[in-house]
Amino acid sequence: MAEDSQENTDPIAGFLRANLDEIVDRLSAWVAIPSVSADPDRRQDVERSARWIAGELRDVGLRTTLLPVGESVTVYGESAPVPGAPTVLVYSHHDVRHAKPEEWSETAPFTPVRRDGRLYGRGASDAKGQVLAHVWALRAVAAVDGALPRVNLKLLIDGEEEIGSPNLRRLLDEEPERFACDLVVFSDTIQWRVDVPAPVTSMRGTLTATLTIRGPERDVHSGVASGVTLNPALVLSRVLGGLHHPDGRIAIPGFHDRVAETSAERRAEFAALPFDEQDWITRTETRAIVGEDGFTPLERLWTRPAIEVISLLAGDPDGIERSVVPREATASLSVRTVPDQRIPDIADLLRSHVAAVMPDGATYTLEVDEDIAQEPYVSPPGEVADALERALGRGFGIPVQGRMGNAGGGPADWLSRHLDAPVHFLGTGLPEDHWHASDESLDLGMFVGGAATLAHLWRELGRPR
Repeated sequence: MAEDSQENTDPIAGFLRANLDEIVDRLSAWVAIPSVSADPDRRQDVERSARWIAGELRDVGLRTTLLPVGESVTVYGESAPVPGAPTVLVYSHHDVRHAKPEEWSETAPFTPVRRDGRLYGRGASDAKGQVLAHVWALRAVAAVDGALPRVNLKLLIDGEEEIGSPNLRRLLDEEPERFACDLVVFSDTIQWRVDVPAPVTSMRGTLTATLTIRGPERDVHSGVASGVTLNPALVLSRVLGGLHHPDGRIAIPGFHDRVAETSAERRAEFAALPFDEQDWITRTETRAIVGEDGFTPLERLWTRPAIEVISLLAGDPDGIERSVVPREATASLSVRTVPDQRIPDIADLLRSHVAAVMPDGATYTLEVDEDIAQEPYVSPPGEVADALERALGRGFGIPVQGRMGNAGGGPADWLSRHLDAPVHFLGTGLPEDHWHASDESLDLGMFVGGAATLAHLWRELGRPR
């Protein structure tokens, strides 16, 4: 939807639309900073990014602190205390994924461009736009109401989210009083459509693993040894091909034993969302819908587990081909879990399965990264969930239809357990924003509606009880 097509007459949304040019200019300046946390050569850029958003938080009236964590910098900001008001911790991040410039067609990754109601650039949606929505929500409330909302706000803007937040738990454990709160708003998520706002009420868990299979001691000429040499690329392809049954169900024994059944209520929430297979394929550019038989695409996305291969390496993928049987082949796996699965159990099942299917003569290593794995999370129903839905309706000027999940993972469960607080999700992304891919962009209409929603949520939470 184009940025000028919103018909919401709410003064909060009106303020945001009136300042959209300035918002885009500021966000563009931030997107231009290549804060790639996975790249050691970008450490200075990650710090520049942290300092940039810290300045924006100060401008809107928050006290800010830069928190060095590992090789990165996390930003913390808090509003002036309001006695008796609820305390909300907002979680998001300012680091971004690596980009391949040769795959971008709209603009270079860190040269933001505004076009057709969108801002293109790495991090525009994931998640710098989501963070800046919080800044402008506060500006909007101050402009319309004459003061910041009567809520104790704490913003935790992670500098390591894209590498699994390896130091987040330590950070929370070292300073529990700083981060203490009544609830968490997690702003690193998507919504359904800009004209169909829907609350996210669940998030899948995530576990990554790397499988390397070795055959001959060195690359071997295929003409000399072909037909009698164990080819690790073929072994790897068989192992990967055996991860799923023909009906799409994960084939690892015991994997589904603790998968919670999708309730009738949850199915009804998904069914209330307008879904069309061709629309989904067009928006996500995925060409086809596949997956586990017996479940709708939305159920597969949000309440069923998944295993994906996210990288493969063997032989000579680049450069001049040498016609050899490669000495090793490697695959990186991404596992998505759902309630009531638990990461340690899934990690053990994966290890057992790979050991059982590995043929004689092959050696292998399977590295399962449980340290940065994240459990699934479901937001509790109640007053905050109801307030968030009302805020969505006001922020977008559209009645809310249905509820959705988040297919990816994030540290929601960590935050809830470490802070002893419920987590609720509110982001400004869309499935078509191309997170982690080429031509990432932010829908500016979604930004306005999302920031307006946040403003209304703070207003409602800040009302005297």
